[in-house]
Amino acid sequence: MPKTIAIFGFGPGLGMGTARRFGREGFRVAVLGRNPDKARRHAADLAAEGIEAAAFPTDVTDEKQVDAAIAHIESTLGPIDVAMHGAAADIADRIPATLDVDPAALRIPLALKLYSPILMTRALAPAMIERGDGALLFSSGASDRHPMPYLSNFGVALAAQRGYLQQMAAELRDTGVYVGLLNVGALIGNSKAEQIVDEHPEWVPAGLELTRVGNDELGELYWRMYTERRDLEVEVGFPS
Repeated sequence: MPKTIAIFGFGPGLGMGTARRFGREGFRVAVLGRNPDKARRHAADLAAEGIEAAAFPTDVTDEKQVDAAIAHIESTLGPIDVAMHGAAADIADRIPATLDVDPAALRIPLALKLYSPILMTRALAPAMIERGDGALLFSSGASDRHPMPYLSNFGVALAAQRGYLQQMAAELRDTGVYVGLLNVGALIGNSKAEQIVDEHPEWVPAGLELTRVGNDELGELYWRMYTERRDLEVEVGFPS
């Protein structure tokens, strides 16, 4: 029976690159995104490439919608073998000065990068543990470990996510369930973030050179993480 990967917060960058890589290995792809039209379009694009895919419009920060989507996926495609959480805040939601960060400024980043990963994990991990096999993959950036005041509120949320996943990985050790975090220190090709930066270069601090990484390269990294199951964290796009 073909395996299924569910991609939470599916986008044209990280989501599409991951879906294509796993799809080439025979995985069926569940596309979870808040915008129904975009989710269906992404699923159709994958189907046009010969990858079995279906759209499940979902706000991945809403517990009831997440639980309903997972139930729908499992009744349609079967058990979820791999889940990748790629949802990210819009760069327009950044707070460009740490002293300006207040609880309201953390609402969106925390919802997307901490609470939503917790919802996904709690919904999927028990069945994976029972089966003795599964993978929970997550995405992060650079602002949690490298001071980037122009992304101050994002850094706080990413640091919280990293702490949660480190604890979860330790707890799930020897259960057969792999937890992996891909830290991306570059703009992702074809992503919404890349489009916004190209349209608004003034949002990037003067003198800062942003490297770029293709979404297919990221999909390959996720595939290696999944198959090797060795490292909790993998980095790409960071200065050497």
